[in-house]
Amino acid sequence: MSSVTKPAHVFGRDREWADLVRFATSPSSDVRLGLVSGRRLLGKSYLLDALNREVGGFFFAAADETETAALARFGQTLAPTGGGRYAFANWNEALERLFSSVPEGLAVIDEFPHLSRVSPSLPPLIQHHLDPRGPARQGKTRLLLCGSAPGIMGRILADNTPLYEGASLDLVVRPLDYKASARFWGLDDPRLAVLVHSIVGGTPAYRREFVAGDIPVSAEDFDAWVARTVLNPETPLYREARYLLAEETDIRDTAIYHAVLGAIAAGNATRGGIANHIGRKSTDIGHPLSVLEDSQLIAREEDAFRKGRSLYRICEPLIVFYEAVMRREWTRLERGRTEAAWSNSRATFLSQVVGPHFEALCREWAMFAEEEVFGELPGRVAAGVVADPHNRTQIQVDVAVLAQEEPGRPQRILSLGEAKWDKVLTAGHVDRLRRARDLLSVKGYDTRDTVLACYSGAGFHDDIPEGVRRVGLTELYA
Repeated sequence: MSSVTKPAHVFGRDREWADLVRFATSPSSDVRLGLVSGRRLLGKSYLLDALNREVGGFFFAAADETETAALARFGQTLAPTGGGRYAFANWNEALERLFSSVPEGLAVIDEFPHLSRVSPSLPPLIQHHLDPRGPARQGKTRLLLCGSAPGIMGRILADNTPLYEGASLDLVVRPLDYKASARFWGLDDPRLAVLVHSIVGGTPAYRREFVAGDIPVSAEDFDAWVARTVLNPETPLYREARYLLAEETDIRDTAIYHAVLGAIAAGNATRGGIANHIGRKSTDIGHPLSVLEDSQLIAREEDAFRKGRSLYRICEPLIVFYEAVMRREWTRLERGRTEAAWSNSRATFLSQVVGPHFEALCREWAMFAEEEVFGELPGRVAAGVVADPHNRTQIQVDVAVLAQEEPGRPQRILSLGEAKWDKVLTAGHVDRLRRARDLLSVKGYDTRDTVLACYSGAGFHDDIPEGVRRVGLTELYA
């Protein structure tokens, strides 16, 4: 069973599939409970359904309904094929029947947060059944709980909850990376792939269900594709960014959260910058930032050169696109004036959406670069700011590649990079990187082997010196 073949219809997800198969076929009697989480529409249910079909077992998809309705559907799903249903008075009865009906196989409960919300006693009941002396120990059922609310699923595994010590698998399904996403969309042109990814990211459902397989055929078709898909009120993608926020149970009044996201999308990456942009005190936005971070809608990253200085970025490209482009054009879009709205927003799209997104892709490329690219494997990749007191300015480093920290030794900088989506990089950009390198050396960093790198979506001027690494779109997608 350990060599269960992944079905051909499941795209990618080799690592996730291997982890799930290892859990489902483990010979250990201690492997009984697994958790699968991640944002909605990433293909978790699709993946688990495929696994369930391959190894056999039980699959129940929870819904937003009352406890009574959920128990009734559970009993109907669990009943043998041919009609009828089990009638359960409570979840204890339901679990007893589940573990006796599936004594050897896999049981999957999808969208588990729906159940735990209306039945708070369910998690401790599951733990009771799976305890060493619990009722379920007589069989070898392996139970997978899946959920699309990252905040809730994270709390299920918190150290003060019933299931904390019971899980043998905690799998987080993430968006497809940018290279896999290009293959999934069938995009061979790297420039077009960046433009599409800057809107839809790596969410598989956006291609299959949300735009019904509508793919831009070329870079020239991109503007028309945007107009007929994400900016089209008749497509599900049009309102999806709003739903991503509304589905989080910890978010009640969405206004402050949209304001925070809008500030980040406009280029305000620090807590103080976000607060100033929306006219609030820094202390007022602590809770919204925490909720958005727990929901995996934003991420906090430390400045490469300033410990304690955090930079926030939005994790979901569609939200960046919505906040930077769609919200300000909402009236035109609702009235069907799509072409006018896009014409008025395209420059903003390139500067506030594609530009920062390209920088993030360059950092991702650098983080997973082979050893020979920077002399060794990176320890951390981040953006950072270098103060230049003599010139009374600051130098923004888009791609700072740092080595693994070694106690007692200065932090080694493997590479400093400038990334520009729509500008041809020149020797002037290299001079800025040299200046940053010299300033960091004075601050105590080890820059003896630092590689200077230029990343561009528009190309490179011939005056860039030898020895400077050039990373264009072809290299980014190689």
